[in-house]
Amino acid sequence: MIDRASLGIVVVFYRPDGECIRRANCYAQYGLTVVIDNTERVSGASELGLAPSVKYVANGRNLGIAAAINQGVHQLVSAGCANALIFDQDSEPSAQLIVGLPNLVDAAVASGRPVAVVGPAYEDIRLGGVAPFVRFGYMKLLRITPVGDKLLDVDFLISSGSCLNLAAWEEIGPMDEALFIDFVDLEWCIRARAKGYAVLGAPQLRLAHELGGEPVKVLGRVYPSHSPLRHYYLFRNAVVLIKRRYVPWSWKSTELVKLPVRLAIYGLFLRPRLAHLRMAALGIWHGLTGRMGEF
Repeated sequence: MIDRASLGIVVVFYRPDGECIRRANCYAQYGLTVVIDNTERVSGASELGLAPSVKYVANGRNLGIAAAINQGVHQLVSAGCANALIFDQDSEPSAQLIVGLPNLVDAAVASGRPVAVVGPAYEDIRLGGVAPFVRFGYMKLLRITPVGDKLLDVDFLISSGSCLNLAAWEEIGPMDEALFIDFVDLEWCIRARAKGYAVLGAPQLRLAHELGGEPVKVLGRVYPSHSPLRHYYLFRNAVVLIKRRYVPWSWKSTELVKLPVRLAIYGLFLRPRLAHLRMAALGIWHGLTGRMGEF
């Protein structure tokens, strides 16, 4: 069983619906739950329907996923929590995941291993079901099938559904707010591994999570799609990370191969084509010239 006093949960809101509120209220039974709301309008917790036990922070504007996670984790560290579960507003975790991930973090730490984060395999039916874990390989990603019950060394995890070891947070540092949204989790995992911390996948746990918008099918393969604005951040931040020295060349080489492929797919198969191409090109330019933060 988890120690309820040691577990914190951060949920990032952006224009939440009733189901988002229901999930956040449900989390409160497991540990201190902090909701960071990036919605433009400012609402009160009671107006939204959040339970009194949920700590609510309304930013009144979209500060980005990195800033929101940092705000939430700061609240949990100040409250003395040992672990932090991170969820997007639309993720649908099971009770088994909420209880299991902190236990796995604690067990790994107790074994003497420096652990930054443990996360589940995510499942998006639209993209073909359970996604593999990933290690970086030159020119292509190495995909690890999530089977068995032993933790797997991986190179990065998506933030939603992951459980952070807050004892490592201070040394690793917060999420990079200048990135704003895309590759935020990847950059933090790279930094954690560079400092000697393990990033571990839990193949026995699953998180139902939709990655991006409606997928696009090209030559029999399904790709996640995003809005033109999200493609701006995706291309900009890829270029920014390629320029950073601490980011391994194994990942950089893969991105250099994938960037022109993505550009072709988004420019040819997503509408409006011109908007996707223009925002992707602008993102590349801003990445090269060092323009960061919110668009």
